Amino acid sequence: MLSVAAALALGALLDGRTDEPEPVASRAGDWYTALAAPYTFEDGVAKTACGVTAGAKTMGVAHPVLPCGAKITLSYAGTEVLTQVIDRGAGVPGREFDVTTPLANRLGLRGVQPIRWQFAQ
Repeated sequence: MLSVAAALALGALLDGRTDEPEPVASRAGDWYTALAAPYTFEDGVAKTACGVTAGAKTMGVAHPVLPCGAKITLSYAGTEVLTQVIDRGAGVPGREFDVTTPLANRLGLRGVQPIRWQFAQ
């Protein structure tokens, strides 16, 4: 629950959204472990639940609780990527994050895998 409260506070400080992850951010807090898997947007979806334009190059994550625009760092197999919450999900019980296909490709993420994540500032 502490992570949710921190996410809500962080969300209030964010001032905009983009489709691309930002190049630099400082880390904030501990690393958490969660299950994540790649996902693609449904046909006909023009915008995500967070209002981000959905496209073949859109990078970001879907999460059921973290606020839209929350900046987070994901780590998988030695690769770290700064990204943000751009959609609602994850759509499968037991999975915390859905990762857009371009972001999954950057991380080397295939199938459902444990990842590490933390808040970024």
